[in-house]
Amino acid sequence: MATAISANKAELLAIADAVAREKIIDKAIVIEAMEDAIQRAARARYGAENDIRAKIDTETGDLRLWRVVEVVEEVEDHFKQVDLKQAEKLQAGASVGDFIVDPLPSIEFGRIAAQASKQVIFQKVREAERERQYEEFKDRAGEIITGVVKRVEFGHIVVDLGRAEGVVRRDAQIPREIVRVGDRIRSLILKVVRENRGPQIFLSRAHPDFMRKLFAQEVPEIYDGIIEIKAAARDPGSRAKIGVISHDGSIDPVGACVGMKGSRVQAVVQEMHGEKIDIIPWSEDLATFVVNALQPAQVARVVIDEEEERIEVVVPDDQLSLAIGRRGQNVRLASQLTGSAIDIMTEDEANEKRQNEFMQRSDMFQTELDVDETLSQLLVAEGFSELEEVAYVDPSEIAVIEGLDEDIAGELQTRAIEALEKREEAARERRRELGVEDALVDMPYLTEAMLVTLGEAGIKTLDDLADLATDELIEKRRAEPRRRDQAAPARPQPKGGVLGMYGFSEEQGNEIIMAARAHWFEDEDEPAPAAEAANSEEDAAADGDK
Repeated sequence: MATAISANKAELLAIADAVAREKIIDKAIVIEAMEDAIQRAARARYGAENDIRAKIDTETGDLRLWRVVEVVEEVEDHFKQVDLKQAEKLQAGASVGDFIVDPLPSIEFGRIAAQASKQVIFQKVREAERERQYEEFKDRAGEIITGVVKRVEFGHIVVDLGRAEGVVRRDAQIPREIVRVGDRIRSLILKVVRENRGPQIFLSRAHPDFMRKLFAQEVPEIYDGIIEIKAAARDPGSRAKIGVISHDGSIDPVGACVGMKGSRVQAVVQEMHGEKIDIIPWSEDLATFVVNALQPAQVARVVIDEEEERIEVVVPDDQLSLAIGRRGQNVRLASQLTGSAIDIMTEDEANEKRQNEFMQRSDMFQTELDVDETLSQLLVAEGFSELEEVAYVDPSEIAVIEGLDEDIAGELQTRAIEALEKREEAARERRRELGVEDALVDMPYLTEAMLVTLGEAGIKTLDDLADLATDELIEKRRAEPRRRDQAAPARPQPKGGVLGMYGFSEEQGNEIIMAARAHWFEDEDEPAPAAEAANSEEDAAADGDK
């Protein structure tokens, strides 16, 4: 590029055109870089204080070099100003206040000036190339792109994408996949980040969307939108599951994805380094979808706990290991696919769990309501599980139980309400022991038991509560799937938010937080009335003096 500065005008345009084609950038950007380099070299020759401009004619290659000066009555800066007499020599009719052009002769570039000019042009061209790369790839996140492995650095694969480079980080690669320099690989564009050293294009071969896009390339029905992949989960390099649905009743979504003799799915499997893929029909009914997701295991029944976002799946004894999978793989992928934690258990374990829950609830009713074992078990058998259900249900729902009447139902409700009041009083005492201030009692939706939970988490004042974000208060922690041989936690596990186990909605959480913050705004408003009162007293005193 050093020769570009000293070359004749024909060579100047030819070099600019060649650089623009090589770097795939606008020729005008290269010309502009050359002009900038010439301007800097000219300032070094004539003085940096001069306002020197350079212009290359893009048609002929002619170079014009000039200095811009201001016409003034009395010159103070000889580099940027001229008097009226001198201005007349440069431009006829010049007047004070005009900016005129003082032509400069072409300059000869020495070795240092040529090297500096070369660096300026390289820098400008490099910046233009980086910007072009960013603009080309910034909106392509989510696409599959093919590239050539250029090098492997510290386990990260650098891929030549033709007009840019991308990187497949170690955690975005398929485990145990061996790639060599020169191999052609396909990968998903995860994101494109603009950085000073150029755009960083992050690629992935382990993301579930990579599998989605591969199926879209191999299955025309997916590309056309007739079949939709509703959910996908992967254990990269080992196994994957996808849930598919057909929007055309005459087309089998699973069969279309498998293809004739498995040709379509095998093409995807080969690209994913032999990863086994389970293709299952998607269903709006969560229980049905869970049964499908656990294939090839057979499921006896499914119990869904919507509040806890957990699903209990009961399988025959001989299907347990198949349902769990090697190292819990099958149940883990099914959990990712359905978006809910899944507990796998056998018939015997499910029966034992039900019996334990039955006895716990029965013992609770027997103790809290002071009734005999028969009556407590009768309540549980009829579907009652909490004291609140007995206390506040319509009495007729209790009276219809065989062997009970309205009088007994009324008595049970009275005892249930008294038991709840005792619980509330015990919680109140515990809350005071923890030092939770009484002001929190006035917050909407919060019970004494909830205040105890807040106190145990160190939230004891209005300011403590007001400082929380809504998700810190109410957000649930995502439950994890648990295998049969994993011990159940001894106590309820903490949720994402302090009160996450109570099932508050986001609107309720916002209302609680805003109520806790209300005193902040009251404090801001207090000085104004006080000032008004003081002013009133002064006015009254002034009137008295009159």
